[in-house]
Amino acid sequence: MDERHKFGVNQRSDLEQKGAHPDLLMMTATPLPRALVLTQYGDTSLSLLDEMPPGRGGIITKWLHGAMGRDEAFSRVAERIKAGERAFVVFPLVEESENLALKDATKEFERLKKVFPGVPSGLIHGRLSTEDKEAVMQAFSKGEITMLISTSVVEVGIDVPEATVMVIENANRFGLAQLHQLRGRVGRSNRPSWCHLVTSGNLTWEAKERLGALVKSLNGFDLAEMDLKLRGPGELFGTRQHGETEMEHLDLERDVSLLESAKNEAEELLKVDSALKTKQGKEVKKALKARLSDSWDLARVS
Repeated sequence: MDERHKFGVNQRSDLEQKGAHPDLLMMTATPLPRALVLTQYGDTSLSLLDEMPPGRGGIITKWLHGAMGRDEAFSRVAERIKAGERAFVVFPLVEESENLALKDATKEFERLKKVFPGVPSGLIHGRLSTEDKEAVMQAFSKGEITMLISTSVVEVGIDVPEATVMVIENANRFGLAQLHQLRGRVGRSNRPSWCHLVTSGNLTWEAKERLGALVKSLNGFDLAEMDLKLRGPGELFGTRQHGETEMEHLDLERDVSLLESAKNEAEELLKVDSALKTKQGKEVKKALKARLSDSWDLARVS
C-alpha cells in the first residue's frame, strides 16, 4: 500500500480483508499520528529508509511572510525559469471563496500569466477530468509548460526532475504531512531546489510550529513525530487518525517502558496460545472484546 497516509481506516480495513491474513507492506514519507502510535504499540514493525536517493541536490526550505516574502518567492521562480528550470505554485483553493480570505488557483493563474508574460503556464486541480489533468502534467513534464499553478492535487506521484522551485501560498492552511509531500515534488535531481512557504496575516501558534518544523527538517519521520505532538494520536480503536486518544491516562513519551512490557507479555502469550484458546487466552480475549465492543474490528486495522 503506497502513500499509506492517503487511505482512511475503513479503506485499509476493506483492503486487508481481501485475503486470509495477508502480509501487508505499507509505505509513506509522512506517517499519520495513528500510524505512528501503532508502531509504538508494537502492532506494526518499522523499517526506515533514512537516506536520500543518490544524486539529489537538496532542498532549501524558507518560510516567507507578507508582501516582501511573496516578492522574494516569485523572484526565485523567475530566476529558475530563466535558468531553464520549472516551478510549482500551489494554492489551497480551486476557486475564490466567500467565506475564506485565501488565494485560489483559478484566479491566481490568470494573474500570474500577466506577471510572467511569455512564460508557458498551466493550471491543474482536482475538478479537471482525468484526461485534462494528464494532458497538463505531460506538458509540464516535457517542458511545454514551465510554471504549473495547482492545488494540492500534485501532492503525490509527480516526478519532474527539472522542477526546482515550489511556492506554497497560504502555507499555514496545509497540514504538516501535506506540506512535506508537496515539498517532495522538487529536489528530484542534482540541481539545488527551493520550497518557499508563503504566509500573511496573523498565524496560530500551531501553524507557526508546523512551518518552523518544516524549515528545520527534511526528515519525514521527524515531522511525523511533530505532527503527533501537535495533533494527538487519534483513536487506536476507531477511525480518527489524529486528535485525542481513548487511552486518556497513557502518555506515549512517559510510558515507553510500560508499552514495551505489555508488548513483550502479549508476544509471550501468543507464542504458546496464538488462537487465545487457553484459560488465560480466553480471559484476555473476553477483556479485549468488552473493552473494545464495537471497535473490535477497527482495532486490528494496521
